[in-house]
Amino acid sequence: MGKRPSRFIHKPWGHEEIFAETNTYLGKLLIIKAGESLSLQYHEQKEETLRVLEGKVLFQTGSKTDLLEDCELGPGDVFHIPPGLLHRMVAITDSVLLEVSTAHIDDVVRLSDRYGREGTIEP
Repeated sequence: MGKRPSRFIHKPWGHEEIFAETNTYLGKLLIIKAGESLSLQYHEQKEETLRVLEGKVLFQTGSKTDLLEDCELGPGDVFHIPPGLLHRMVAITDSVLLEVSTAHIDDVVRLSDRYGREGTIEP
């Protein structure tokens, strides 16, 4: 127990810093560069909640790819993502988000991705 080092995972849109990882939960920071986008994705089991710490993001969610709704989130805004909800984030400015979730780290189904990662769990 005690002090643990953070784990950094480089992504095409920025990077993740995993600061908490157990068998039941995961905590990480998402650092997203302005103009970059995460994939349009959903999770079969993973449940997560996001809080914007810095910057502004366009958050797109919906039940189908042709029914996505846009919501702009800024510092202090919180969004809950249940399993099955399609979602994507696009950074309007350089942004930092806090994500807490269940520990299903590899539960990502990518539907579209500007970096060619559709259908994978690759970083």
